[in-house]
Amino acid sequence: MIDEKTEFHGSFILAPVPVVIVGCAHKELGKNLITIAWTGVNSADPETVHVSIRPSRYSYRMVKESGCFTVNIPTVDLLSAVDKCGIISGKKFDKFEITGLTAVQGTKVNAPMIAECPINLECEVRTVIDLGLHHMFIGEVVAKHAVVSCLTKGQVDPAKISLITYIHGEYWSLGKRLERSGFSL
Repeated sequence: MIDEKTEFHGSFILAPVPVVIVGCAHKELGKNLITIAWTGVNSADPETVHVSIRPSRYSYRMVKESGCFTVNIPTVDLLSAVDKCGIISGKKFDKFEITGLTAVQGTKVNAPMIAECPINLECEVRTVIDLGLHHMFIGEVVAKHAVVSCLTKGQVDPAKISLITYIHGEYWSLGKRLERSGFSL
């Protein structure tokens, strides 16, 4: 039997969504971090990802004018820093100083990566799409970095890192692996 459904209201659109910290830099404004949950993969060839940022955010101008950003994938042990990077303005505070996170200069783009995050993606902006409240920055991944201990056979192993997701205003950790894609065949 299928349960009865009804329309609902609120911000639960797609869930879960990944939580990342975007690193950005600007010649006049310095460097900054912003927590983003409106993010995802666009293409495997070329490798592209997107982050959606409101034009009113301090980081928006940095990404827009510099043409680059980093995507830093945090783990649950960084949850306090993740939250601070999402609620404290970089206009007033140095988020690296407040969170204790370590800035590492990107190898291909002029934006900071976060040393404590096990995975870092360096991205060059290819397209910006005005979606209304948010603008989507589509970035081509020009370099990928991972902590060796989170790899298995050269691939990121999610069993070795405790990733964070975001659902309706709350942070959640990922559960256990269920099965490999294609298992049903």
